[in-house]
Amino acid sequence: MEFVTVTTAPQDWTGDLLCVGFWQDEVALTGDVAALNDRLGNALQEFLDETEFKGKPGHAQVVRLGAGSPVKKLALVGLGKRNGSYLEPYRQAAAASAKAAKTHKARQLGLYVPPTDQPADALTAALTEGMLLALHQDNRFKSDPEDKPPVLERVEFLSISGGQAGIEQAQKVVSGVILARELVNAPASVVTPTTLAETALSLAQTYGFNVTILEREDCQRLGMGAFLGVAQGSDTPPKFIHLTYTPAVTPKKRLAIIGKGLTFDSGGLNLKTQGGIETMKMDMAGAAAVLGCFKVLGQLQPPVQVHGIIAATENMINGHALHPGDILTASNGKTIEVNNTDAEGRLTLADALVYAEKLDVDAIVDLATLTGACIVALGDDIAGLWSTSDDLANELLQASSATGEKIWRMPLEDKYFESMKSPIADMKNAGGRSAGSITGALFLKQFVQKTPWAHLDVAGPVWSEKGNTYSGPGATGFGVRLLVQWLLNQ
Repeated sequence: MEFVTVTTAPQDWTGDLLCVGFWQDEVALTGDVAALNDRLGNALQEFLDETEFKGKPGHAQVVRLGAGSPVKKLALVGLGKRNGSYLEPYRQAAAASAKAAKTHKARQLGLYVPPTDQPADALTAALTEGMLLALHQDNRFKSDPEDKPPVLERVEFLSISGGQAGIEQAQKVVSGVILARELVNAPASVVTPTTLAETALSLAQTYGFNVTILEREDCQRLGMGAFLGVAQGSDTPPKFIHLTYTPAVTPKKRLAIIGKGLTFDSGGLNLKTQGGIETMKMDMAGAAAVLGCFKVLGQLQPPVQVHGIIAATENMINGHALHPGDILTASNGKTIEVNNTDAEGRLTLADALVYAEKLDVDAIVDLATLTGACIVALGDDIAGLWSTSDDLANELLQASSATGEKIWRMPLEDKYFESMKSPIADMKNAGGRSAGSITGALFLKQFVQKTPWAHLDVAGPVWSEKGNTYSGPGATGFGVRLLVQWLLNQ
């Protein structure tokens, strides 16, 4: 599929599907849109009148034009309420346009959005991302996919001069999102800890990263008792993965990103019996985001050094499985009474955080499908953010604003850690029902001593049962674009 910018005005464009964007409650025919209406014999105004189109975000309505028209079909596309500093309306409008093109089997698509002060590269990047993310389909496991690939061959962004660099960057970013989606969507029998390690090795070979894969024995030598405690219930060997991207120039910063890598979470002996176990292949979505981010880093090569760390394992049940009441010792010497084997992700992350801090980095960010409590608090679309550093938190919030991947800062209320104190160990691995996502973050905080650190609980937005603006049902690839933007902003 080819994406290009052209200075052609909408009234001069010819092709299969012309999409025209309108701001919500600003649906008026002026300038080039008025000229288009004249060229189409008032068809645009009649269509607006008939549909009572209001320009709501991500909404598209399509009409077929007459046989003599230079445009076969016309789409009205909503941008939502105007916000000059926010790119998300353009991303959503482009996604809606792409879905309309797929439904109506268009080969050529022209997209016109109202004039804006946005830089051309930023605008075209958002438009390209929206289209590519919306059109991606993961049909690898269907013998006869019902959803056929789109026939769309060429997309022209109209009345835009320049912007090709934005298109090219967006294509690279989306390739990382797609990698993350496909890792998360695949069954746990296909994507195992070994598969994640092989993916890291493949990325290292392709892009020249350094990579270290620690086996069980290596982790034992490093004292990673928390991580290995979770892994002992699985017949599949664990893998501790360390990828390093180093730029060709002197790095501006040295950073670490950590992804929770539970390729399947049964809950252990605290077996998941309340539903949801069937989707627990997605408990490695944080790890998938890290790997997707590295695929983008290899292509964009920003001037920062990045360490990607994944403690990959399953949480399963066999004769060696972790018992409730067992005591584990993490690699920093802290002891943990396991009062819930289904609070396992934080155990794997504990040793990953200790490992990351020993790399002497400037900041650490972890992504984890850590708690259902975060979904209760923030819903399916917003990730929770906890941080020991206001500067780091603000950097991530800025990246969120640019990418449209929503995060919300939550409190690190130290008093709540009281519920995790143990009479026989340094701490328990789970508190009570109250403030479950906060206590999960407070547990992780015990394993970072001095490095600025942020924790993203992404349990809600990494998966969509019904699909959303940018993706069908299943994995969304959440976190890849957020991480990439944060790294590019350094």
